[in-house]
Amino acid sequence: MTAEAPDRPSVMELLHTVVDDGSFVSWDGPLVDVSTDQAYATTLAKARERSGLDESVLTGKGLVHGRPVALIGCEFAFLAGSIGVAAAERLVSAVERATAEGLPLLATTASGGTRMQEGTIAFLQMVKISAAISAHKAAGLPYLVYLRHPTTGGVFASWGSLGHVTIAQPQALIGFLGPRVYEALYDAPFPDGVQTAEDLHRCGLLDGVIPADGLAALIARALNVLMAPRQVTVPSVTDEPVPDVDAWESVTRSRDPARPGVRALLRHAAADVVPLNGTGEGESDPSLLLALARFGGAPCVLLGEDRSRQTPHDPLGPAALRTARRGMRLAQELNLPLVTVIDTAGAALSPEAEEGGLAGEIARCLAELITMRTPTVSVLLGQGSGGAALALLPADRVIAAQHGWLSPLPPEGASAIVHRTPDKAPQMATEQGVRSADLKSAGIVDRIVAEHPDAAEEPVDFCERLGATLAEELATVLAADADDRVAARWQRYRNLGLPD
Repeated sequence: MTAEAPDRPSVMELLHTVVDDGSFVSWDGPLVDVSTDQAYATTLAKARERSGLDESVLTGKGLVHGRPVALIGCEFAFLAGSIGVAAAERLVSAVERATAEGLPLLATTASGGTRMQEGTIAFLQMVKISAAISAHKAAGLPYLVYLRHPTTGGVFASWGSLGHVTIAQPQALIGFLGPRVYEALYDAPFPDGVQTAEDLHRCGLLDGVIPADGLAALIARALNVLMAPRQVTVPSVTDEPVPDVDAWESVTRSRDPARPGVRALLRHAAADVVPLNGTGEGESDPSLLLALARFGGAPCVLLGEDRSRQTPHDPLGPAALRTARRGMRLAQELNLPLVTVIDTAGAALSPEAEEGGLAGEIARCLAELITMRTPTVSVLLGQGSGGAALALLPADRVIAAQHGWLSPLPPEGASAIVHRTPDKAPQMATEQGVRSADLKSAGIVDRIVAEHPDAAEEPVDFCERLGATLAEELATVLAADADDRVAARWQRYRNLGLPD
């Protein structure tokens, strides 16, 4: 922890910062009476007087940038925001109401965890809270979490860790085991800096760290995607004819450092972009970008290989594909289309990648993409080398940039295998049919987006053309029957390469 603890605004102060003026309506009713003895009753009475609230949580509904949102939150001033039976019952009732009313849910935590005065029964409340959140998510409704200082114990280990999107207050203390408990158990201080929001973000456990005054804008952007209509109308796009360019020229152009990547595509062609971070399970790899976004009004979860964050010394590794699989799960839980963007020189070839399960992650990505029921669109943006590229390819529709390409290995590697020298890479690129035109003829690619003559020379115009094509494809797959889409996707890859 830092020497100076962060601010600790009350839950009501936070809500007034987040919700539109005058829009908050409380859902709190009478509490279950669980005071088992006079001493505990006196403790509760003092907590009510000190905090101005009747329990450690409050619930209700408000508008965030005009959109209805259900709200649940902890008040640390009430017995350190601890959760007992009455607080848990209030939380669960609010979550169930939000689910019944079809509302997105925002949770804001600040708690020491389980209420020790109520013992094991209070501890078990984690189960029903987690179950209620899971049912809310199973209904396809968004669950957003804002972790405030401090959030520890059973709250962090239940409803604090189940968000579709999870962000935190800067410098907030966040952890399962509170520092005071650790010190009491082990007679040593907890290491500095481990249980901070910033450290958890670095480890891929949080999607962002932002102050409270930025929370409303982020929630609004996220909900613009998560609650967007699933049927949209966008202008149709006429594909331009592309010239017959040599395969090796496309490979060479795709490697230009000035070529726009997935970040440029989001910047110039998408709206309401909300970057997410990591696997949510303790890993993060910057070579895979995960985000919520809209293209032409069509919402999606986007996961893209970020060529700008891949180097020969730090290539795409297994954690990147585990992050991709998080994106796949989000798309399925929220019934959103999934967009994958392929642009990689290849996955890591190292002992660490082998021991980290790279091959298994490629296999699991392929299995999930070919079977998932949500709509999928793949974009071959640039380099498409090896298993790391293939892992993001299977989709209902596949778009390729003119100079995008796909190959089992870089052409130099294929040449080294076949000819025992990398010098015949241009010949191998041609013979293997790696370029976008060959992929379209083979039925691997559906549409090609022209470059004039190279995306590196017209990055904004190219990204806007690609974004318009992507928007049209998203609108098309959203309108299709799910059973028909899944069956057609399977037949596409089942019959690929077979004689007609």
